[in-house]
This record gives sequence, C-alpha cells and structure tokens, in this order.
Amino acid sequence: MTDIPVWLAIVVGLLSLAGALLTLVGCIGLARFESFYERIHAPTLGTSFGTVAVLLASILYFSVTGQRPAIHEVLLLVFVSVTTPVTLMLLARAALYRDRAERNGTVPPSVGQDIVVPPTDAKS
Repeated sequence: MTDIPVWLAIVVGLLSLAGALLTLVGCIGLARFESFYERIHAPTLGTSFGTVAVLLASILYFSVTGQRPAIHEVLLLVFVSVTTPVTLMLLARAALYRDRAERNGTVPPSVGQDIVVPPTDAKS
C-alpha cells in the first residue's frame, strides 16, 4: 500500500462515512414508514446519495494515487443516477395503478377523473 496524503485520507474517509450514513438512513426509513408510497422514497434517495458519496470517495482515491483510471466508478455513478429514479417511478406507477384498479380509497384519482363517492347502505 502506498502512502497517501493526509488530506486525501480525510476526504475519502468523510465521503465514505457520509455514504454509509445516508444508506443507513434510507434503510431505517424503509423499516419505519408505513405505506408503500412512503417507503419507496427513503431507500431510493438514501441509497442513491449514499452510493454517490462512496463512488466519489473511490474516484478521488484512485485518481490521486494513480493506481488505475476511475472508469468503473464513473460508469456506476451514471447507471445508479439514471436507473434508480426510473425504477422508483415505474414501481410507484404500478402500485398506483393496482390501488386504483382495486378501488383503494387511499390514493388520489387520476387526472381528469371525477371523484366518485361510493353509495351508502343507509336507506332514505
């Protein structure tokens, strides 16, 4: 192992710690929130930003030490930042479609759809 500058060790350590902390917060949010729609945000945001911080630490370390190009990390950064929001959107839309098809009253109506109040069982 090569000797690395102190500033690099501090920055890489802080970025790695921040990434781990953000990922932990996302995992805790997944466990604590109650509905699917609440649960889908915390892990997506937490793990996305956590992964970005860890990848930035890796890019910085390998760029400064000159051991290898940081192409792998840059590709991971691009793929994570593109695929995570798309996956979130597809999961949320699928769940929303399912809940609307089952007439679950906890989701908002679709755009342009009138709000239909179900009839009551009381006889007038």
